Amino acid sequence: MSPGAKALAAPALAGKAAPIVITGGSGFVGCNLAESFLREGDDVVILDNLSRPGVEQNLAWLKETYGARVHPVLADIKDMEAIRPAFQQARAVFHLAGQTAVTTSIEEPFEDFEVNARGTLNVLEAVRTAGLQAPVIFASTNKVYGALDDLEMIELEDRYIPASTDVRQNGIGEDRRLAFCTPYGCSKGVADQYVLDYAASFGIQTAVLRMSCIYGPRQFGTEDQGWVAHFLIRALEGKPISIFGNGKQVRDVLHVADAVAAYRTVLTRIGEVNGEAFNLGGGVRNAVSLRLVLREIGRIIKREPAVTWGEWRPGDQHYFVADTARLQAKLGWTAAIGWREGLRDLAAWLIEARGLGQSQGQERLTA
Repeated sequence: MSPGAKALAAPALAGKAAPIVITGGSGFVGCNLAESFLREGDDVVILDNLSRPGVEQNLAWLKETYGARVHPVLADIKDMEAIRPAFQQARAVFHLAGQTAVTTSIEEPFEDFEVNARGTLNVLEAVRTAGLQAPVIFASTNKVYGALDDLEMIELEDRYIPASTDVRQNGIGEDRRLAFCTPYGCSKGVADQYVLDYAASFGIQTAVLRMSCIYGPRQFGTEDQGWVAHFLIRALEGKPISIFGNGKQVRDVLHVADAVAAYRTVLTRIGEVNGEAFNLGGGVRNAVSLRLVLREIGRIIKREPAVTWGEWRPGDQHYFVADTARLQAKLGWTAAIGWREGLRDLAAWLIEARGLGQSQGQERLTA
């Protein structure tokens, strides 16, 4: 058992209520979600192995800002005994920890399975055996719907659009059949289904959010995951951006503030959505191709970003836009931040917090 896990066996909670537990709480979405609870005076357990480069900065920021109400547990979800104490007093669990890159899953399928599938089962069992019936809300992915190769596409100058009028107007709904492809899609899909089954088999209140492309402050995007932030980081650094395929791939991007609002709303009304899965993305209003994002980045930094082109990557969907009508109808949630506004917000954070672009970049952004 790790020292961090032992220390948490009986944490000295700063608040009166039992803590929120966030696995992957030092990650991009996790730390933004944690901050939203900490800001309101809650205690938050951050369970993370800090394996993703840069996330230790997010944990340091949370600890510096909120002090004793942040309870770090540096452990790996693959290690059941190390993580078990983190859930002993939990009043709710957000399970965001995971292996996040399709490319990594192809290179290391066993590790991908251990983290995403077995790790999720470990979290569920730790919650179940704690005996407090804490709700579990899981961060799944749109990759559980597969490559969507059966969708007929129309290729325009700068994007793909579906030939189906219904899909074009609404996006992909939760009634779409699951079609796991790539090891990443399989491991996340298995986790997705386990989380839903624990509501049916064990009476644990659960919900699944199948996320599209989330972006925003505190994201350390890479070429393999977090592409919106990665594009902006490379552009502000004056480095070329790698595009795999033709750049006409379309995604519905969602600002992290809207994602946090969705997670919070699901927890607040978990009784109404117990055992259900929802798409979480920017929807048709925030559907953009890679080329459109590159064009907007050029407007932000006042120059055309350099681009290199590569072959298509396995499992890359030509088009995915989430139909979020079900989440809106059930809980009243809707994306509030438009993608252009959101890109400028992220660029401003990258310049201010990380010093990217330096003074010249700041002038370009604000001009």
